[in-house]
Amino acid sequence: MTLQNSSVSEGSQTFKLASTSFCSSFPGPLSEENGLPSTSSSVFKPPTRPLPASTPGLFVSQADASYLSRFSSYQFSTSLAHTQPSQVSAFHTTPVPAQEIQPEHRGAANATEKSVTGEPTGTLGPTRANQKPRLVILGTGWGGCRLAKDLDTRYWDIVVISPRNHMVFTPLLASTCVGTLEFRSVAEPIRSIKPAVGKLPDSYFFLAKATAVDEKNHEVLCEAVTDKPDERWTFRVAYDKLAVATGAEATTFGIKGVWEHAIFLREVGDAMAIRRKLLLNLVQSDMPGLPPAEKQRLLHVVVVGGGPTGVEFSGELSDFIRTDVKRKFSHVKDDIRVTLIEAREILNTFDVRLREYATAQLRRAGVELRQGTVKEVSDNHITLNDGTTVPYGVLVWSTGVGPSQLVKGLPFEKSPRGRLAVDTRLKVVGAQDVYALGDCAGYAGNTGLAELPALAQVAERQGKYLARALNDLGRQGLGRRGGAQPQTEHAEFVYHHLGSMASVGSYKALVDLRHGSKGPLSHLTLTGFKSWFIWRSAYLTRVVSWRNRLYVAVNWATTFLFGRDISRI
Repeated sequence: MTLQNSSVSEGSQTFKLASTSFCSSFPGPLSEENGLPSTSSSVFKPPTRPLPASTPGLFVSQADASYLSRFSSYQFSTSLAHTQPSQVSAFHTTPVPAQEIQPEHRGAANATEKSVTGEPTGTLGPTRANQKPRLVILGTGWGGCRLAKDLDTRYWDIVVISPRNHMVFTPLLASTCVGTLEFRSVAEPIRSIKPAVGKLPDSYFFLAKATAVDEKNHEVLCEAVTDKPDERWTFRVAYDKLAVATGAEATTFGIKGVWEHAIFLREVGDAMAIRRKLLLNLVQSDMPGLPPAEKQRLLHVVVVGGGPTGVEFSGELSDFIRTDVKRKFSHVKDDIRVTLIEAREILNTFDVRLREYATAQLRRAGVELRQGTVKEVSDNHITLNDGTTVPYGVLVWSTGVGPSQLVKGLPFEKSPRGRLAVDTRLKVVGAQDVYALGDCAGYAGNTGLAELPALAQVAERQGKYLARALNDLGRQGLGRRGGAQPQTEHAEFVYHHLGSMASVGSYKALVDLRHGSKGPLSHLTLTGFKSWFIWRSAYLTRVVSWRNRLYVAVNWATTFLFGRDISRI
């Protein structure tokens, strides 16, 4: 069948089709099992395949719009008809009233809401006897992507659900804020990491966020990501096994104004926002008639949080000022400033000698270090606990992470720090067929083990471990929901720290191998250019694909030869 029209209108309703591949396999109106009907007829027939008993209803269309399954992204409104499948003779779409929608707050997950009809719009039902057991993975971070990559699809069908369709290589994210690297260099598509989600008939990737887990019915309630904030589309996905790897969200400590005015450095979108804001301020500060105080504010970048992310961003920014700003923004080169605010010491998990070296290096590069805590944030300044106000043009918030709203709302036992409580095999305590890994998981109190740090290497190694355990389970034919336990349990997860690294700018970095190596290297710490070379070499080899390794290497080379890209796109 072929699609004859790419846009069909009726009255004020216009339906547009795009050519990306995110939503074509969503349960409900778009299904891999339903063919692509022709648009030659003015009335569209419902699919001829039998509808599962669990299907609550159908989507129908007010205009002569096609029933799609091979087109990936689309812009049309949806709702669930109140009719039985046998009564439906056409498909229609109905916009969701804007007043029924809670506005989404950046960085904070919304509470679970029902669709307009009170029921999900579609369901990917339980696996049948002739299908492989289904593993549902929530999240495309380090843990979730490593689990998906290593999972053996001879034994499992895999469904990945995430509001982003890529993994972010976070150690190099700070470099994209100032143009050292391009954004695509740190983003790896999930369909490249696990091609099975786009190839195998019963494996999928859904661009959606999980809003709740129905443990009794083994289902995940999801809300699709759309480009229309006043429309909602929810659906359910049944699972045999569930792996929660949704990560964590930025910690604000309840400080007023942080969500509204600060930028978090956790996603590619955050890095893009920082870069656009920084370049805009550089241009605006050169406008005639601008008061000196306003010019100083625009050119003041404040970083809150002295961990590796905050320190590396400050180092990258100081390099950008030292090289590119002085050559290409000479009118304002003496006015731009960077201030790093930390409540205690910067890099407090590193060796004392390394902390002292980083402090001296940042100050030498022109970064002002201030000790204090933020009391309140407004649109143009922050207030510290001693009453001091600090004006800013760009505010970057990097104070660590805590449990997300989804994790807080899940009906499972929590660890002492509010994460999902897991045992030493990453099984969620008290839950059947549910696992958790990465920043959203922590050891239960009765294990006697301390919670692991929120690091990429922890999540990745947990994903590798869990993939091996599930592959063993699938090989024994025990992957079904509520299935029998294996006679021999998989070995417990044991974490060995590999060491820590951080760049501080000016071709210098820190390498801390304490507690990360055995033998003569177990107490090794390095600083300076050799550490910077090790830092770059290590991360270049850890980039997921050869394509992105090439991107990173080429970006580094072009930056060295021609300077950073200062285009504001």
